[in-house]
Amino acid sequence: MNLIQAEVLEKDYRVGDITINAIRGVDFAIETASFVSFVGPSGSGKTTLLNMIGCLDRPSGGRLSILGTDVTELDAREAAGFRGENIGFVFQDFNLLPVLTAYENIEYPLMLVQHWPKDKRRRRVEELLDAVDMTNQADKRPDQLSGGQKQRVAVARALVTNPKLVLADEPTANLDRDTAQRIIELMKKLRDEFQTTFVFSTHDARIVDEAEMIYALEDGILENGGRPGGTTHA
Repeated sequence: MNLIQAEVLEKDYRVGDITINAIRGVDFAIETASFVSFVGPSGSGKTTLLNMIGCLDRPSGGRLSILGTDVTELDAREAAGFRGENIGFVFQDFNLLPVLTAYENIEYPLMLVQHWPKDKRRRRVEELLDAVDMTNQADKRPDQLSGGQKQRVAVARALVTNPKLVLADEPTANLDRDTAQRIIELMKKLRDEFQTTFVFSTHDARIVDEAEMIYALEDGILENGGRPGGTTHA
């Protein structure tokens, strides 16, 4: 079953009197529990596409279905609710709240978005801390963590609400080679464990090498319609 289905998807921006066609009539499908990468040079439309999939930006045309819901029909409030229930995000600069501990950063979406009771929150946060091997760092604030540790916390936070989909925009850009590889391996492990779909926007060849499906964007157009990556999962 396809988790995401895009048909003739478009996104235009107005800059003064000029219309910029950021995404131009793309079609693609992404299956449940897959590891997918959108690649292309800066300005190709990767981040714009991720923002539309994440219900952060509304398409100008076409159809975008996620989990059977046509998100192009959602208003801003409905989109926010859908995003909070179904989508997690991982960013290249981590986006952790500096005044909160690792534990509290992971817990925060459960309080803000889904309003879980305290005992249920604790069990879920402890499960994710263990999954990303950060239990011993739970009480540390972001300024006390390495870049790799911060990204582990960010991955755990993205997964804490049990989303079906995690979107990652250049998640390894600020990490050294070895740390980046460990984060990629961690995300694949968590994909297998939780059956979460991971969709990346990236320049990182290491992520591209691990992707099961690769979509190449150039000037807002899918160049190849999608091609299989180098690895698959059972």
